[in-house]
Amino acid sequence: MDDLLQEFIAETRETLEALSGEIVAWEAHPEDSARLDAIFRFVHTVKGSCGFLDLPRLGRLSHAAEDVLAQVRVGERVPDRALVNSVLAVVDRIGELVEAIESGASLDASGDELLIAALAEGTQEVAQASGPAAPRAAARSVRLNVDLLDRMMSGMSDMVLARNELARRLRQGDIDPAIEAALERLSMTVGEMRDTVTRTRMQKIDALFSALPRMVRDTAAGLGKSVTLHVDGSDVELDREMIEVMRDPLVHIIRNSIDHGIEAPNKRRAAGKRENGRLSVAARQSGNQIIIEIADDGRGIDTEKLIAKLVASGRDEQQLRRLSDRAKLGLIFEPGLSSKDEVSEVSGRGVGMDVVRAAIEQIGGRIELDSVPGKGLRIAIHVPLTLSIISAIVVGVGSQRFAISRQAIEEIVTERSDAIRIDTLGGTRVATVRDRRMPVIDLSTLLGVERSEEGVASGMLAIVSVSDGSYALAVDTVLDNEELVVKPASPAVMSTGLYAGQTLPDSGLPMLMLDCAGMAQVAALDFSRDASEAFDEEAPAQEPVGTPALLFCDLDGVRRAVPLEAVDRVEQVEGSAVRFAAGRFRVTIDGRILPLAAQGSIQGRDKLSVLRLKDGDNEVSYAIDEAIDIILLPEELVPAREPGPIAGVALIDGEQIELLDILWVFDEHADRAGDASGAPLCLIAGDSDGWMRSFVRPLLETAGYRVVTSLNPGDVPAVVLAAEGDVPREVAEGPLVRLRRRRSAAGVGDDSVYRYDRAGLLCALEARMAGGGLR
Repeated sequence: MDDLLQEFIAETRETLEALSGEIVAWEAHPEDSARLDAIFRFVHTVKGSCGFLDLPRLGRLSHAAEDVLAQVRVGERVPDRALVNSVLAVVDRIGELVEAIESGASLDASGDELLIAALAEGTQEVAQASGPAAPRAAARSVRLNVDLLDRMMSGMSDMVLARNELARRLRQGDIDPAIEAALERLSMTVGEMRDTVTRTRMQKIDALFSALPRMVRDTAAGLGKSVTLHVDGSDVELDREMIEVMRDPLVHIIRNSIDHGIEAPNKRRAAGKRENGRLSVAARQSGNQIIIEIADDGRGIDTEKLIAKLVASGRDEQQLRRLSDRAKLGLIFEPGLSSKDEVSEVSGRGVGMDVVRAAIEQIGGRIELDSVPGKGLRIAIHVPLTLSIISAIVVGVGSQRFAISRQAIEEIVTERSDAIRIDTLGGTRVATVRDRRMPVIDLSTLLGVERSEEGVASGMLAIVSVSDGSYALAVDTVLDNEELVVKPASPAVMSTGLYAGQTLPDSGLPMLMLDCAGMAQVAALDFSRDASEAFDEEAPAQEPVGTPALLFCDLDGVRRAVPLEAVDRVEQVEGSAVRFAAGRFRVTIDGRILPLAAQGSIQGRDKLSVLRLKDGDNEVSYAIDEAIDIILLPEELVPAREPGPIAGVALIDGEQIELLDILWVFDEHADRAGDASGAPLCLIAGDSDGWMRSFVRPLLETAGYRVVTSLNPGDVPAVVLAAEGDVPREVAEGPLVRLRRRRSAAGVGDDSVYRYDRAGLLCALEARMAGGGLR
């Protein structure tokens, strides 16, 4: 209200300065209807504003003057000297009251009735108001032409670019400290001027929202509906010109929401809703954009009805049904299309949403739709500031350069940092930055720009914050921090949802500014979990109870979980990397062969997601269909009745989830070669031809032995394996097993083992270590 009052005072004061001369000129030429109309419009405007601003004294005076001037306009009275003097006296008193309101001084009201009485026909003299006139307050505002403001902003933009270029050139050589100090003062001055000039065009968006309550009331009443309006963000500032451009599109959307979206009271009752429909309009600033959201709790958009109408008009039904869900919602913008079957005073004539989108795109904006059938519709209008200078970070991908609003960037880190870890969960890259997990968007992949070799070797991550959450943006390089002039790009560029506008840096080469929220949406990032946690942040904080686990869909289609502590990472491997070898499935990862456990069919898949499980000594891979989420396992688990791949079952959000038995996985699938210090030491002695090293050693390692061909100082073998007749002197008295080439023993005293008898060899080794058997 204070802003409206100040605007009223400024406008009234400006008009009063020229009005007195107009009244005198009108007295000299009573037939000049144009001057009479100008005077009448002034007092009429003052009267209307007084009712809205609650200024009763001004209202009575202006109303009396309006009645007299109306009589003159229709020819009932003649503008004689007495009438002109009376009107002049009322105008003077209006000026005195305006100045008193501005200065906060009081003005005696005893003369008001005398001035009104002097307007009556037949009065010869004007009764003068008693008391001194209120002193005029010094003018604190001035009204400027919008074109002049545009020229000021354009000049300010050129000044910023010149300052940037000067700073860049000075940085290229040795700079004198005195010149550097002068440049710093210049930068501060330019920054202050930039902010001041920018704000001259700004106005609170309440000027756009103030008419909505009455419009919603009248529209709903005309349709026999009851709608409650909630408005938020009225203090957000937007360019004055943008506010004027947004008026008609916003009216279209609001009226369509009431007519098309919100149901009649009887239909809402039948659907289990409140009779009162809910309509919310909110505005917020996101970087260099203003986002206006209109949401209702109506029926949403019936895409099937839209498709049926388009098919009836000659469109290809199969082509329409192949569209994505978002593209089907976009059919509402088809020219001449309406989802309303009957024509009403509000809508149904096929004119509206296509015009709305065209108007928004013309100013470099875009519209997003989010519909839930039976629940409601949310429309988000992204409007760029017409002309603004913002602080931006310039990043590079390949040979391309892009700008990002500095306000949206939390920090910039290198991918090679020890504090950064990047994993792949379900095909999505996830970055862990100091125990904080967030999705990764690769800018080169998103924009289809090939990365440079240097960028691949030394990539950077920009941690970007948007309204719903945070994500890591992978780029090749971070180049500079500049203050840039941002303007809307062409509608075709802005409609992609990836860009917030175009800029012109001091290099003179045009550059696009990235829309951080738009990139998150195009990349289909889901921040719903973070959003729900933020919504409930006022609730008392409770420590999570349970064991962290990875929820995944297994190859057999069953949803299972595995303790997160055992999962080192989730990777995608090519199907060609999996082979059935040496009696089991194995996979080649990072130049290593790992055993591959699975429950379900592995063969026939082009790609495979693999859990890499570690217990400190061994590593086993486990094939899955996809990773779903990280959950907490409850303390209560129902154990399995028989030992096997499933340790038990837990209840997660009402669903029975099987828990993978890590002990079974490692016991059944881990290679024994990895078992080290605790395994019994077997010495292969006298292997002159290398046969035992090549053929017997793998068997022993698989059976759990630690096999060596020579002893280190202090080592004592648990058992010695040697070829028949080839026993080293230093181990002749130890536990010894001999291998013979022939199948049959030489006699009763021959305790050697046929070298291809696997079971006999293992039994003989165990017997020697236990001290049994003959030598």
